[in-house]
Amino acid sequence: MKSDIKVSAFLSNLALFKQIAPEEVERIAAGARVQHAARGETLFQRGDACEGFHLVVYGQVKLAFSSPHGADKVVEIIGPGMSFGEAVMFLDRSYPVYAQALVDSMLVYVRKSTVFEEIDRNPQFARHMLGGLSSRLHGLVSDVEAYTLRSGAQRVIGYLLRDIQLKQPGANEGEVTLPIGKGVIASRLNLTPQHFSRILHELTARGLIKVEGRTVQVVDLEQLKAYD
Repeated sequence: MKSDIKVSAFLSNLALFKQIAPEEVERIAAGARVQHAARGETLFQRGDACEGFHLVVYGQVKLAFSSPHGADKVVEIIGPGMSFGEAVMFLDRSYPVYAQALVDSMLVYVRKSTVFEEIDRNPQFARHMLGGLSSRLHGLVSDVEAYTLRSGAQRVIGYLLRDIQLKQPGANEGEVTLPIGKGVIASRLNLTPQHFSRILHELTARGLIKVEGRTVQVVDLEQLKAYD
């Protein structure tokens, strides 16, 4: 795995920073630091003070909270090129969730003071950050809609269709590699692990998919899309 990166080059390839001048990206990079997290490592706990936000270079991070009974509820899974913590940073509140690396990960951490200084210099940067936050809010609203109006099977199918790699353009077959444990995916989809496994078993029994470890072979894409 890479042990070092040029932070300004990484930032300049993200949508959030693409339309700001190189010297502005350099200023933000100067106020950032690279952070490595081993699989299972906690980046912050619920209730910790938020002094900046994170961007994922590679790896995956789950945002979750624990119920009074000790079970985890996964709020979001953050992958490469995605960010988290901006909303809490602007609200000047403590983290409402904890963050844990699902796999060995590299992140860039940008301090709050750096962000606020750049917003004072460049209102365009503030608009980009607002756009990112609005997109995240839209995604969370879509999640609530899915939990409320879609069946468990529809949620699982939607997850598979989002990440499917077709064997060739226009093919009716494809493959999905589940990048994380099934229990984490189940929590993200607001399902119990048992319910998630039953849905995979049912889709397999109907000849729509085949499951081998973390690899899901989609045998009939069109029928999977039409499944209800």
